[in-house]
Amino acid sequence: MFYSSGNYEAFARPRKPEGAERKSAWFVGAGLASLSGAAFMIRDGQVPGSRITILERLKLPGGALDGIREPKKGFVVRGGREMEDHMECLWDLFRSVPSIEIDGASVLDEFYWLNKDDPNFSLQRVTEKQGQDAHTDGLFTLNDKAQKDLVKLFLATREEMEGKRIDEVLGKDFLASNFWLYWRTMFAFEEWHSALEMKLYVHRFVHHVGGLPDFSALKFTKYNQYESLVLPLTRWLIDQGVTFHFQTEVTDIDFDITPERKLATRIHWIKDGEEGGVDLGEDDLVLTTIGSLTENSDDGDHHTAAKLDEGPAPAWDLWKNIARRDPSFGRPEVFCTNIPESKWESATVTTLDARIPEYIQKIAKRDPFSGGVVTGGIVTVRDSSWLMSWTVNRQPHFKQQPEDQIVAWVYSLFVDTPGDFVKKPMQECTGEEITQEWLYHLGVPVEEIPELAATGAMTVPVMMPYVTSFFLPRRAGDRPDVVPEGAVNFAFIGQFAETTRDTIFTTEYSVRTGMEAAYQLLGIERGVPEVFNSTYDVRKLLAATTRLRDGEELHIPGPGILRNRLLRRIDATEIGELLSEFGLLHEKK
Repeated sequence: MFYSSGNYEAFARPRKPEGAERKSAWFVGAGLASLSGAAFMIRDGQVPGSRITILERLKLPGGALDGIREPKKGFVVRGGREMEDHMECLWDLFRSVPSIEIDGASVLDEFYWLNKDDPNFSLQRVTEKQGQDAHTDGLFTLNDKAQKDLVKLFLATREEMEGKRIDEVLGKDFLASNFWLYWRTMFAFEEWHSALEMKLYVHRFVHHVGGLPDFSALKFTKYNQYESLVLPLTRWLIDQGVTFHFQTEVTDIDFDITPERKLATRIHWIKDGEEGGVDLGEDDLVLTTIGSLTENSDDGDHHTAAKLDEGPAPAWDLWKNIARRDPSFGRPEVFCTNIPESKWESATVTTLDARIPEYIQKIAKRDPFSGGVVTGGIVTVRDSSWLMSWTVNRQPHFKQQPEDQIVAWVYSLFVDTPGDFVKKPMQECTGEEITQEWLYHLGVPVEEIPELAATGAMTVPVMMPYVTSFFLPRRAGDRPDVVPEGAVNFAFIGQFAETTRDTIFTTEYSVRTGMEAAYQLLGIERGVPEVFNSTYDVRKLLAATTRLRDGEELHIPGPGILRNRLLRRIDATEIGELLSEFGLLHEKK
């Protein structure tokens, strides 16, 4: 397997790998990593779909990419997915998956046209004082100390950031800035999370720094992630002959390990209460999704709080069983043993009449019933004790959604802190109480909040113990390579497998691991798309620098006459043109 960029590799069709027709593949988990890995095996590896089986403990595919209507509770999405132009593997996949919305189009075509016609951006990113504009005004408010901290993080080696927390590397000035407010709420970072992951994110998305304050960097699907992404991909796989076994819990995998090679020899599972499994040979490939950010999620309802489930976690137990076999299989305990620092809670609010949407429209400055972009991403409540954020995507968010209803998504980073209206931590609140807190921050008059929350909405809270577990501080080796050294017929995929310099908590990361696993195990001759190289593009770096300084020019010390003489010399070069183009240096008149 190798990485590539450019049309030469992107448009090439690989030849059929030797022995592809003899291979069979078993995928553990039916999340996006497995679904994409299966698709690449079929499209690029030319493995017959009938020789691919996907095993899933739940009743539906999609993993964390969910979206469902619970008849007695309401609509439920545990999280949203923010996408951008340069998710190279994701778009490589969906260019080949037929749209179920538009005849003759791919999912990528559908997504591209939608975001061309209805580009995403926010008209109000931050509020305070019960729904008032916080007037962050697109500024990052990074002072000199905060800028230096960020540059130090950017220039540090990965090894220097291993095992460190964000607040050990970035100081109080940085953590008090608008930049950190935008960043942490957009990506769900906490101060105690990994400085290494923070560094990787800065490198990965440096080309989108300018779009952070208004989300113009982002693109979204038409409907929820299940209906827009998972459903068309699953249908295509089934059409290719792929077999799905739901309610099948994989409990362990056996390996034959020698100094020279590692061979997976058997998958163990439980289905319908009975133990089963399958023996594996060298032509039987097994690709396992390890860990899970949504494991042990618990739904409440409008009158019931979601529970924090700290009990047995099958996805994590599977990885623990596997990891005991060999040090190269990772260290799951790094990620799954600190629930207080990996949990947070979200809630899906379905409005039942026109009263709440009026307050949404006041903040979003768009009609939520228009069918187009509404909030354009999350609205963060800066003075919320829970650090609440909420969003309304294009409506309807579900195809089954009645025309007079709006589906909103709410989440909080501080779930242990009492609220501002509801004097309870979010994790102890019913859906109705969470709605009350949200309505307070929307600006609903306090005397109207209880009745409106009781009759104007139906809310489903979801507690997720492991949702940011992959952000916990880590070191090299804690996550196993997608294909460990010496592996003959197996790979690890998903958010807890290690690949290049891409970033976790993205759809791209899941697809990339599935693609790399398929390409390596089958020996597919086409290149895997390289991560977008914005971090090595001086133009992107200069544009980001200008925005991070809120447009302030660089200061060159010394007398003005010497400064201008230096600038005149620089201006005669490409460097001078670039610095002037991006507003960092101008000669003083």
